[in-house]
Amino acid sequence: MQQQHRQPELVEGSLPVFVFPTELVFYADEQSSHKQVLTLYNPYEFALKFKVLCTAPNKYTVVDATGAVKPQCCVDIVIRHRDVRACHYGVYDKFRLQVSEQSQRKALGRKEVTATLRPSASQEPPSPRTQDEERRIKEQFADSEFFEQTAFQTAPVSLRHPSRKTQSVLIGRLTRRKQAESRPVAGGPSLLTVLLGLVCMAALMLPTLGEQESTVPVYLHLSVNKKLVAAYVLGLLTMVILRT
Repeated sequence: MQQQHRQPELVEGSLPVFVFPTELVFYADEQSSHKQVLTLYNPYEFALKFKVLCTAPNKYTVVDATGAVKPQCCVDIVIRHRDVRACHYGVYDKFRLQVSEQSQRKALGRKEVTATLRPSASQEPPSPRTQDEERRIKEQFADSEFFEQTAFQTAPVSLRHPSRKTQSVLIGRLTRRKQAESRPVAGGPSLLTVLLGLVCMAALMLPTLGEQESTVPVYLHLSVNKKLVAAYVLGLLTMVILRT
């Protein structure tokens, strides 16, 4: 009897990747800011391999650009800016973190992090990017290529378990993302809802039981209680239609 092969459960590029921060800002006049740390979290029950790619690998040094993260652990990736010059002020670069299972080569997920060099932190207080700046960044990276970093390792990658607060944040993000992906796309109220609403409106327009001057047959006259029920159902249907 031949043993059946287990089908892969994860589709390429579908695995959420948790990285903090999502943007790196280097300041030319602050030597301490030339070294930034990216933290890659692994909230899953299986180990992950990771690889760091960059659109401008000659400008940065990535310590441990490849490695592995054990389940329920995180790893710090050190990135240094080694080409601090005025011509690079305001230029956006991108890092891409690709993750995969230990036994696979295809990338199950990826996360991109922007990096930029600014003259001074005092001259440019942190503020949200404008829509024009966001559009310019997207246009800049529309056809950009990512390259592997030069191997630069100083010591084995240090793994650590995230704190309980970090774990709760990761679990919350993963849960919200799964709920958003599984939630059906709202396509407006159903035909049954609309028909039931029309029936309730027609019931409210019919004459009340006991009215004498009416051309509507007597068997179509409704009692006050029936009209109250129709009004209540119509109110519920209105709330449902407004939410969809």
